[in-house]
Amino acid sequence: MAQSNMKVAVQKFGNFLSSMVLPNIGAFIAWGLITALFIPTGFFPNESLAKLVGPMVTYLLPLLIGYTGGKLVHDQRGGVVGAIATMGVIVGAPDTPMFLGAMVMGPLGAYVIKKFDGMIEGKIRAGFEMLVNNFSAGILGGILAILAFLGVGPAVDAFTSLLVEGVDWLVAAGLLPLTSILIEPAKILFLNNAINHGVLSPIGLEQVQQGGKSILFLLEANPGPGLGVLLAFMFFGKGTAKQSAPGAGIIHFFGGIHEIYFPYVLMKPMLFISVILGGMSGVFTLVLLGGGLVSPASPGSIIAITAVTPPEGMAYLANFAAVFVAAAVSFIVSAIVLKSSKTTDEDIEGATKKMQEMKGKKSSVAGHVSKGTLPEEVNKIVFACDAGMGSSAMGASLLRKKVKAANLDVSVTNTSISNLPSDAQVVITQEELTPRAKNKLPNAYHISVDNFLSSPEYDKLIASLQDGITDEQAEVVEEAEEEAVNAEPNADHDGDLLLEENIFMNQSFSTKEEAIRFAGEALVKAGYVEQSYVDAMIDREGITSTYMGNNVAIPHGTEDAKKAVIKSGFTVVQVPDGVDFNGEKAKMIFGIAGKDGTHLEILSGIAVVCSEQENVDQMVQAKSAKELKDIINSN
Repeated sequence: MAQSNMKVAVQKFGNFLSSMVLPNIGAFIAWGLITALFIPTGFFPNESLAKLVGPMVTYLLPLLIGYTGGKLVHDQRGGVVGAIATMGVIVGAPDTPMFLGAMVMGPLGAYVIKKFDGMIEGKIRAGFEMLVNNFSAGILGGILAILAFLGVGPAVDAFTSLLVEGVDWLVAAGLLPLTSILIEPAKILFLNNAINHGVLSPIGLEQVQQGGKSILFLLEANPGPGLGVLLAFMFFGKGTAKQSAPGAGIIHFFGGIHEIYFPYVLMKPMLFISVILGGMSGVFTLVLLGGGLVSPASPGSIIAITAVTPPEGMAYLANFAAVFVAAAVSFIVSAIVLKSSKTTDEDIEGATKKMQEMKGKKSSVAGHVSKGTLPEEVNKIVFACDAGMGSSAMGASLLRKKVKAANLDVSVTNTSISNLPSDAQVVITQEELTPRAKNKLPNAYHISVDNFLSSPEYDKLIASLQDGITDEQAEVVEEAEEEAVNAEPNADHDGDLLLEENIFMNQSFSTKEEAIRFAGEALVKAGYVEQSYVDAMIDREGITSTYMGNNVAIPHGTEDAKKAVIKSGFTVVQVPDGVDFNGEKAKMIFGIAGKDGTHLEILSGIAVVCSEQENVDQMVQAKSAKELKDIINSN
């Protein structure tokens, strides 16, 4: 829990840093293009137009960052005071672009005025509000600007110079490629924007002032490592991962949405080695050939990189070489990993459900709908991600089409977590980011998904909006519905899906594998499945846990194991002391064999009963198979 809380805190801080820069990326690109075009070494040297470069980087960009940071803390009023305070650091260190200073003074100024407003709230006489508000902002802003001029500006100037010298030393010592050991894994933990825009960009812009370009802009933004992974899945992957990799590669390379390849890496943790070695190779190429950009490439696509590459020397060759070398190295290592894998199928939807386990979170059902009440009338759904301009935009686009097809009058938009609107009724985020979204809007209805591009949660939400399906029913039934092949239930089945002789009371197991095998062997003895189905149940558990919550687990076979199902049926295993399912105690285990959809009706009933913890507790305390079966049939 402490590790998870720390991770959320780090992500929240990183998101706040990047949220000060990302809304102003357009200004950074404008400055970068003007620099690339009109400085003496640019495409079209122009002494007059080149005069824009200095004031933009000295005043415009830091002031925008300071204002945005202040607005994040205390809306418009905080933005104004944050900008005033930022002006102090700008003038206090005129030779250094004050991006780091703006990131300090913008939020600090807003925090001070926010505290002041809290102190005087309700104490101002009617008619004097505007007078007090304006003078308090001016006085406090002025004081902060003076303090920033005298102390913060010089301190940030010295700190920035130290960082730049450190980077120069890493470059000179040939050690800069080692930064990929930290950067590439951190990206996949959703810290990519914080690293790029919160840390590397401010230092990189200082280097641009000194040398006209910076290699730091390509340390995180290089799409090569992710492209190599996706290419490897395209040629050597299996299942839906192989099928989805080409589209993901196009979106990643040309669209610059790096989040799209994260689940592919998390599917096979050995691929972390691929992206690290790919990143190191790309950085080494940049150092060797003298690559770099004149401003941040956001998003990190080949198009954005091309747009902000300086025209002089071998910059284009160096930058393109860095991208393709990184992709080649990542592809080769990824291909080796995939070819040596013993997995027979790779289901990207199922595999991405392992994200929380690989990131230190407790295992639960992927796509879990967090607690909250879905409003009776929903008119606003908001997708939120770290930056609000990549994966969430794509997810919102997909759901918007589904909403339109369902003839629902619902608005679907996207934004960053830090800018979630207060009137959002349903908030959809990737699983790792849901705690931050819940902290931002605790009263909203939150939905976690594994992959914005492909999630069953979209259809579940549409169904809930149309038909009023409860969270618990949809959540518990979803896992087992994978057993059906989109077929209609067979009305002629003989009703022997759940028999008392297949209910086993007062059992105990040392491991979940032992419990799953017991349930599977019971299915075999009852004539529901062939012997091979038991091993398929173990394999299925290896993809992601079948623990559903409320002390209930529903182990079943893989997609390929459907051919081993003779007829639909259930075995029920009562485990009063519980058995560990990846950190959770399962006390009721329902072994499932589904054929032609004939099991769905009874499974739905089980779902309804098990959605209430007290019903599960009654089943755990039942003394006979008949009593337990009666509880199941009581819905």
